[in-house]
Amino acid sequence: MGYLRLFSPMKIGSLEIKNRVVMTAMGVDVSSHDGTANEKTVAYYRERAKGGVGLIITEYTRINEKDSVVAAGQLSMSADHYIKPFQKVVNAVHDARARLFVQLNHPGRQNIAVFPTFWSLNEKLAKVIPDYWKLFFSVFGKADIDSLSDPKMIWVMNKFMVPLRAPSDVPAGLGLSVFGNQRIKPLTTDEVQLLIRQFMKAAKRVQKSGADGVELHAAHGYLLNQFLSPYTNIRTDEYGGNFTNRLRIMKELIWGIHQECGDDFPISVRLTVDEFYEKIGYPELGLHLEDGVEIAKALEGYGADAINVTIGNSDTHFVVEEPISFEPGWRSYLSKVIKDAVNIPVIAVGVIRTPDQAEQLLLDGSQDFIGLARPLLADPDWAGKAKNGDVQNIQRCIGCLYCMESYENNMLRGLPVNCAVNPRACQEIKYPKIGEENGLGKQIVIVGAGPAGLTAAKELAARKFRVTVLEKELVPGGQVQPGMRPPHKERMGWCFEDLEYQAKKNGVEILYNTPATNDLVKSYHPYAVIVAAGASAFKPGIPGAQADYVTTVTPILMGNLKFKDKSIAVVGSGMTGIETAEMLVEQGNKVIIIEMAEKIAPGAFNISVWDVMERLKKGDVTFMPGRKLERIDDHKLTLVQKNHVREIIYADEVVLSLGVRSNREVETELQECCDRFYVIGDASKQGRIKDAIHQAFELSRNLS
Repeated sequence: MGYLRLFSPMKIGSLEIKNRVVMTAMGVDVSSHDGTANEKTVAYYRERAKGGVGLIITEYTRINEKDSVVAAGQLSMSADHYIKPFQKVVNAVHDARARLFVQLNHPGRQNIAVFPTFWSLNEKLAKVIPDYWKLFFSVFGKADIDSLSDPKMIWVMNKFMVPLRAPSDVPAGLGLSVFGNQRIKPLTTDEVQLLIRQFMKAAKRVQKSGADGVELHAAHGYLLNQFLSPYTNIRTDEYGGNFTNRLRIMKELIWGIHQECGDDFPISVRLTVDEFYEKIGYPELGLHLEDGVEIAKALEGYGADAINVTIGNSDTHFVVEEPISFEPGWRSYLSKVIKDAVNIPVIAVGVIRTPDQAEQLLLDGSQDFIGLARPLLADPDWAGKAKNGDVQNIQRCIGCLYCMESYENNMLRGLPVNCAVNPRACQEIKYPKIGEENGLGKQIVIVGAGPAGLTAAKELAARKFRVTVLEKELVPGGQVQPGMRPPHKERMGWCFEDLEYQAKKNGVEILYNTPATNDLVKSYHPYAVIVAAGASAFKPGIPGAQADYVTTVTPILMGNLKFKDKSIAVVGSGMTGIETAEMLVEQGNKVIIIEMAEKIAPGAFNISVWDVMERLKKGDVTFMPGRKLERIDDHKLTLVQKNHVREIIYADEVVLSLGVRSNREVETELQECCDRFYVIGDASKQGRIKDAIHQAFELSRNLS
């Protein structure tokens, strides 16, 4: 398929974009801590421009250093000295024949008080104190996003840190938002007008850098979104109240930027067209799609050159981050309604994963430009591969949300975002594309065709090693095979499907149904042996765990064991536990989830947990956190609470989801067969897809 529409040009304002692929803004934190673009910034954007996109929109970029900072490695356009370093980014993007917009942003209420309190001071101290940033992150990096709900942290923020600035004193805090519990000081009218001037000056700096346009971030719950929404804007001056007043800041911004930069300098607006408060039980709050339509029409009238359609805010950010259950293209009805209402181009995202899907969205008239964010973290060459007919070679985003999780975890650690399936994302300087093909045909034997084994195979073959993979099962995937079986998890399988294809494309020989014996491995006379034999679910030494009505999750997930109309206790509520519980509920069972920790799914990413829990709550499920399983005896489970209170519950079946144990047998069998012997992935230490892939990637780059 030629994807004629996807790779046809189109204009935004007077600016022609070579194709319809737009890299939409993602906060990735690859810039210096004072907001200056650096070599990492250049490399990150260069790679995606060379990958074939038509337009790149940078991450949210701050307009001042006082209260606009929202992340440690965020770009800034708050002063003239940022222009020259950013010109290197512009030149790199233009050299690849792509266009570049800078997204301008202020967070408003959606921030952490540490940034407006300390950041401008930090920038001054870092200029005079060696290793200041290292010291700062060593102190504040111990905090994570969950600590914002800790009573001690709340007291510290409200006692010693400056309040957040927003249109009105309406804190976040509904739904899954972690940004509540912080003081807010409403902006004065004069301060609103100052912010407008700061946006305008930042836009002028963007123009001076040579970039092609700007985008105003009026979405995802940030400041401009807060002005537009009747829930967060309860002002009584000319910037609040009725529809016209709530939009006044956008009108003055668009008019002002066109006055500063000229009518030929395009302005895109990233617009939340629906805040989806009904999804958290507040249908009367916030913006709804009919409001989004009217706002988009007004923005066009003010002089906006494109609408970048999106949804949600911090209270409803699960619709922004889109866990794996969200269907590809589910947002298309939203962009179609906006496109039908305006005459300017519409950009839109929405779990767009394949070129076929993208082409169809354009043909259906749902949007004019295809917005891709996470797919370009997973594979920066997405567009180029599509154009060249190499679609099967695209490393697809599996929707695991590790990028979002790493963003939150790294926000106060000064580290960039990570991608589970692409270890090079935001690490392009450290890990350039393979150019030194120094394997010289030396033989590598890899045991196991899970994510770790296939990653090592693909990378080593690209370096011109001769690679053979031995896999005892009939199919690839390892622990991802059962992991992709719960409801809505099918796309996890893309991980090993894509890795297998890429490995074979690079010349890897994969032998299935082939156990790795010492004699077989030695017969290859290997230069190195890599064991990636994975791990297996196990029954711990709990009394009664060996009973025939007690099982691990694996036979259930693989479909070898099914129940109906049973009372089933699932012990362990990690993601695997609650996903297995969902599978059992769908089969028509009554489920009790037992967890030793005080909350369900401790340590798991909150959006992923929410996604499953919302469905579990609709089933016949009882949650029992804070209980340790002591013993099982004749369908009777003895549970002990933290205060030593004991409980007895009964279940027809018991399912243990208490982790996995590394498969050490292969390591023991083969460890004497080669001097260069490595154990990676779950075979070394139990982890997630990200851990397996990244460890295998590191080894493959360092093996010499």
